[in-house]
Amino acid sequence: MSDEKPAPAPRSLAEALRARDDASLAVLLRGRPDLITPVPTDLTQLATRAATRASVLRALERLDRFAQQTAQALAVAPDPASYGELLALMAGDEGDAVVAGALPGAVGTLRELALVWGGDDRLRLVRTARELLAPSVQYPSPTGLGPAVREASAGMSPGRMQEIVAAAGLPGTPDAVSAAASLSALFSDRARLSALLAKAPAESLEALARLVWGPPYGQVTADPAPRLRWLLDRGLLLPTAPGTVVLPREVALHLRDGRAHRAPEPLPTAVVPAATHSPRLVDATAAGQAFTALATVEELLGDWDEGGPAVLRAGGLSVRDLKRTAVALDVAEPVAAFWVELAYAAGLIASDGEADERYAVTPRYDEWRERPAAERWAGLAVAWLSGTRAPGLVGGRDGKDRTLAALGPGLDRAAAPEVRHRVLTLLGGLAPGGAPGPATVLDRLRWERPPRREDDLRERLARWALSEAELLGVTGRGALSAFGRALLGLPEAVGAAAVGAAAVGAAAVAAPAGGPAAVAGDGPADAGDKLPVRHLHHRVPPPEPLSAAEQTVAGAAAARLLAPQLPEPLDHVLLQADLTAVAPGPLRRPLAEVMGVVADVESKGGATVYRFTPASVRRGLDAGQTASDLHSFLAAHSRTPVPQPLAYLIDDVARRHGHLRVGAASAYVRCDDDAVLGEILADKRSAGLRLRRLAPTVLAAQSDPGALLEGLRAMGFAPAAESAEGDVLITRALARRTPPRAVPEPVPDGPPPPDATLLTAAIRAIRAGDLAATAPRRPVTPETTGGELPRTGPAETLAAVQAAVLTGQALWIGYVNAEGAASQRVIAPVRVEGGFVTAYDHTADEVRTYPLHRITGVAELAGEGPGPR
Repeated sequence: MSDEKPAPAPRSLAEALRARDDASLAVLLRGRPDLITPVPTDLTQLATRAATRASVLRALERLDRFAQQTAQALAVAPDPASYGELLALMAGDEGDAVVAGALPGAVGTLRELALVWGGDDRLRLVRTARELLAPSVQYPSPTGLGPAVREASAGMSPGRMQEIVAAAGLPGTPDAVSAAASLSALFSDRARLSALLAKAPAESLEALARLVWGPPYGQVTADPAPRLRWLLDRGLLLPTAPGTVVLPREVALHLRDGRAHRAPEPLPTAVVPAATHSPRLVDATAAGQAFTALATVEELLGDWDEGGPAVLRAGGLSVRDLKRTAVALDVAEPVAAFWVELAYAAGLIASDGEADERYAVTPRYDEWRERPAAERWAGLAVAWLSGTRAPGLVGGRDGKDRTLAALGPGLDRAAAPEVRHRVLTLLGGLAPGGAPGPATVLDRLRWERPPRREDDLRERLARWALSEAELLGVTGRGALSAFGRALLGLPEAVGAAAVGAAAVGAAAVAAPAGGPAAVAGDGPADAGDKLPVRHLHHRVPPPEPLSAAEQTVAGAAAARLLAPQLPEPLDHVLLQADLTAVAPGPLRRPLAEVMGVVADVESKGGATVYRFTPASVRRGLDAGQTASDLHSFLAAHSRTPVPQPLAYLIDDVARRHGHLRVGAASAYVRCDDDAVLGEILADKRSAGLRLRRLAPTVLAAQSDPGALLEGLRAMGFAPAAESAEGDVLITRALARRTPPRAVPEPVPDGPPPPDATLLTAAIRAIRAGDLAATAPRRPVTPETTGGELPRTGPAETLAAVQAAVLTGQALWIGYVNAEGAASQRVIAPVRVEGGFVTAYDHTADEVRTYPLHRITGVAELAGEGPGPR
């Protein structure tokens, strides 16, 4: 029989943390990363930080609905409360097997996050959490319960309390405090309170019924009605302010059959498919949309290749420029905002930083467009999945009632990456081809992270994530594609029940009479299995988004799966007699670039239709092509003969192209045919150019050459620019690029989750600091009390350190560094020489060397400390 005594119950949160092992501390710090920013010096400081209002609020907001309901029940339970009392509040008098099976997981979650501490017989909610969740007039409890009798009657006179006690059939008490205790005992006794309520008029019971599930406060007049007077006289309603009464918590719990919540939600909402499609159809649909996404982004960047719209003074794209972009892309304005923001998130567009600031394509675009199509898509998808900007906010108003502009400030939402990842993971939890309804996805997210207000940002982010994933081709027909699954790092073949169980956090739980105890989780169930209730608690949190390195690997895997689904670029078009050309698929880049110059895009889709016009042919000639070049090019890249109308169009435009020459005088026009110049002068549309004849074949203008060229072209002529030597100038569009720009960094929501290396180092430092702070000190003189470090002289310090080297004793020292900062440390000296001591520093958890003259004091520890490691 063991003689070991059980460990004493912790008296504070710091003692409870001190009793944890390193693995448990790692779970806490991973779940609440704000606690190690910066790393606490010891466990007492960690406990203090864990109880601050900001940190507790953040932790409560990250709980799922049932864990929140459990914390809310503890806030209205006695302090401390036993596990049995908590179970009674959650399951009610009649009990609930599902609630009883899920409660151990919820309590375990609260314990892991240091929101609850103590054993199963003395559960304590952190004081700050109790203050936040306990009911008050200003902030009613989410349970709908009001204050207890003791709290509600605190301001009542002793005489009035004695009147209430007597009316309730209780013996008199010596003071108001004992009267409140007597009344609370009556209301907490189910049998006695039932007997009292049996005497109540029916109208009085109806009044109580209106307040049972909250809010517990009601209004009364100065002369209450008889049905209310009966309740007030017996303390079943207590006044809290003039004209305001409250239903005491004990009475409400009795009328609720002991339940703290009207509808406990121990299990998450199941995400079920609203429709099921063939996985091959889903992948084909998603791949088609991925191809459209690439084409749209390339079209946007092509439009901005020579310089994009101006940047607003406050930053961002103007409403007018966004509308123009939407028209150019043939999409709605919100969709145009999404494509613009996506290109920005991928680092393909940015501000040029010039005095006349404009948006332009970045050098990264030139590298991006040379990659294979699947890799280009993966880059866009990774940028979308991990970016914090929310394009759906464009057009809304910020906190100062200013319009939120595309590419402008104020669009970052730190929760966006996590919500996108979670939404897609829920889709990945279904069988391949399963498409859930948006309502079930949103209900699940509300359970996992209950909203604090009606206009919940997370819900809007989830809705946008579903629509944006479809636009980008991550999903097809509402179901997650195979390459979308790879993008999330999910395995290619996952059973619906297996992923669903993992998402819920399936594990086996045993709840003995003494309290909860979690055991190992079961393996995934088959699709048709029905898990026992005890398996359905939710201690395992949803999977975290991938790290940057993991996301890069996942993007490459997604690109490999997408590549076979994308159509191969073509090297030909089909010329038709109506001056159009049909591209039956995507064109190779050189062919697409030339077609974009010599023809106008008439329609897009699975096939692109180009139309040849005099203006488009002239663009080709302006770019340096000749008529014979165009004939040869079209003949080489058309699967059909060049139609005669198209050949005539090219020859006709070429014959007139350059007949007029424009140069700089300010500007002049010359032509060998003076009749043509006379026609120009006679045309009323030339008045704005302010032309005058200098010679039979030369006209001078007061406008610049560019404006003169545009004016003559608008009149139907085909002039060509010429140099000072009389040579025709070939006008090619010059691509405009910004200086090198980094990809926009996501805006984090507080400190990022720590990795394993940081967790190990932080826990080691906290343990070492706690050892230094709590190790018992040995007094060196009878006068030394209170554990304060004495000051010692150089000789005494040297002697103590040398003795510690021989005995292996740990020492407590005071030390002042080169910057003058004082600290206290626990060291195990190893060697003393040359005025320095080399020792293992338990506070820093490493071997260090200290100058003896900087040690201000030294004392032995009460027990032998650990030696060097």
